[in-house]
Amino acid sequence: MREHVESVELRGALLRLRRTTGLPVVFGGLLHEGRALRIAELNGAVTPALRGLAISTGSGLGGKCLALSRPCAVTDYPSARHITHEYDGPVTAEGLRSVIAVPVVVRRKVRGVLYGALRESLPIGERVFDAAVAAARDVEQALAVGDEVRSLLAPPEAQGPPSGPSWEEVRQAYGELRELAPRVADPDLRERLLAVCGRLETASGTTGTAAGVTLTPREKDILAAVASGATNATAAARLGLRPETVKGYLRSAMRKLGAHTRTEAVAAARRAGLLP
Repeated sequence: MREHVESVELRGALLRLRRTTGLPVVFGGLLHEGRALRIAELNGAVTPALRGLAISTGSGLGGKCLALSRPCAVTDYPSARHITHEYDGPVTAEGLRSVIAVPVVVRRKVRGVLYGALRESLPIGERVFDAAVAAARDVEQALAVGDEVRSLLAPPEAQGPPSGPSWEEVRQAYGELRELAPRVADPDLRERLLAVCGRLETASGTTGTAAGVTLTPREKDILAAVASGATNATAAARLGLRPETVKGYLRSAMRKLGAHTRTEAVAAARRAGLLP
């Protein structure tokens, strides 16, 4: 199940990368515990030469990317001097010349590599480079969310001894999860993530004068961002909304909670068990 969800996120990121850049071929793979990175997702390929290809650290362009944990590119793969050439056969079979490889890094650990390629020997432009990095960041966020969800849903005996996080750390984690949830492409993982958020909302076990109030998911998103100290502009950037939209949701939440200020709204939501 986990690998399926991660594959969905990888596939979606590669598809967006191809659509936004016009790259004829995009492909990639993720690292799983105890296994080598294999090219598992391809879009635009005309041969099966790259599918299932195992990438060793330090070998070829992807291996160099794995070793250095940073983007790498070549303008003409077959003649590139700064990479090894173990994979020239599959690359040549697919007709690839100009290639970029970008690592997927979660908590300083490389978890995969995304590639984009041209069938011509042309420099990789800044726009394509930025889009490839952004696609890798999307996958990184999805993997980080998945890790967090699995950690929160794991049985107590699998979590090890308690590390004693402060309640503020729990609240910060909740806010980050609410920001990331709308970006998760897989609907099952997104629902599980929101279910975890729901558990955190009632974790304090407190209710107060605002009990019985119902907030929409977006109103909760906004209040969670406000609780972390975000301005309307910052909350808008985090959630992919316009500042005016954020203001509207905030006003609605304040009205429901009987609050006159942002701080009062957060406090009332916490008393009602709507925020951790």
